[in-house]
Amino acid sequence: MGALDRIEEIIAYVEQAKAVPMSRACKVDRAEMIAMLEELQSDLPGDLRRAEAMLQERDKIIDAGEREAERIITEGEAEHARLVSRHEITVSAEHEGNRIIAEARGEAQRLRDEVDEYVDTTLANFEQFLHRALSGVERGRDKMHTLREIGSFTPQQEQFEEEKPLPQI
Repeated sequence: MGALDRIEEIIAYVEQAKAVPMSRACKVDRAEMIAMLEELQSDLPGDLRRAEAMLQERDKIIDAGEREAERIITEGEAEHARLVSRHEITVSAEHEGNRIIAEARGEAQRLRDEVDEYVDTTLANFEQFLHRALSGVERGRDKMHTLREIGSFTPQQEQFEEEKPLPQI
């Protein structure tokens, strides 16, 4: 029987005690009451020790929980810092990548413009060459028609006097 049971037993004993007429007092057997209280007194240290042990165990569990919570918080903060750092690295890398792509596109456009200018210049020169060649052909044909009309065209006169040799391309 535990201490609480003993206390309930004592309360019940006092409630059942005979009342003293005309007062709120009651009659209890002194020896029996002392025996019950001594039994309670002997049980209390064990119960109190168990209660203290339970409180100490509870404190240990709470301390362990608090340490675990601190560990989890520390790990969480470290993971957060790592993820933020990783995010910052990713953002930085994306910005650098976008800068490099923009720079490459600009360089590609510059080269495209240079190539277009070179091709345009080369085609313009080729156009002038063809125009001169065509003019020379026209003059030669005109000369040939003129000579044919006057009847003095001979194969030795095929060379055009004003013509220069065609340049190599």
